[in-house]
Amino acid sequence: MKKYTAEFMATFALIFCGTGAMVVNETTHGAIGHIGVAIGWGLIVMIMIYAFGEISGAHMNPAVTIAFAINKNFPWNKVLPYTISQLLGAVSASLLLKFLFPTSMTLGATLPSGSIMQSFVLEIFLMLLLMLVVLQVAVGSKEQGMFAGMAIGGVVLLEAMFAGPISGASMNPIRSLAPALVSNHLEHVWIYLTAPFIGAAGAVFVHQFFKKIKYLFE
Repeated sequence: MKKYTAEFMATFALIFCGTGAMVVNETTHGAIGHIGVAIGWGLIVMIMIYAFGEISGAHMNPAVTIAFAINKNFPWNKVLPYTISQLLGAVSASLLLKFLFPTSMTLGATLPSGSIMQSFVLEIFLMLLLMLVVLQVAVGSKEQGMFAGMAIGGVVLLEAMFAGPISGASMNPIRSLAPALVSNHLEHVWIYLTAPFIGAAGAVFVHQFFKKIKYLFE
């Protein structure tokens, strides 16, 4: 139960601060700015990893949870409870933002600005890159793990900075689903419910491929 509570709290904080920055930017007509929003996402990911990483792993993302399970770093029987905890945390955060900012139209939902295919492919590769970094720093040596929060938060910041204006830079099905449900903007949510899982699974394949190559040359 401790791990599930940690996932709930970490995901709540992620969505409240991340989409909250977007909502505040919307309601204040750009006071934070796109770069500020990207920094906000990167910082909250980093902080939550250091706060809850030793308790639950601070996945905050069902695509990450499933990728760890595929890579045999996480038990399959805990995938569903983790996902439920993440969903409850995310929806709770979006409901609180709706209460605090009732005039917000999207509550920070991810909406593609270009073509559907552009956003779909972009989200796959964004998640593939993010998950590769997660696998490299989270399941490596203890020294690598100490820098996991900074590395993962840095990737989120970078990807949010350059891809946010195009696809929303979701990289997380729960992050997109929660504000979409609460704001009733479900028209493109399927992109963000599928692409991150494809990208995360692809990252596991690439990670294992490079591990095999490394063993061959050792």
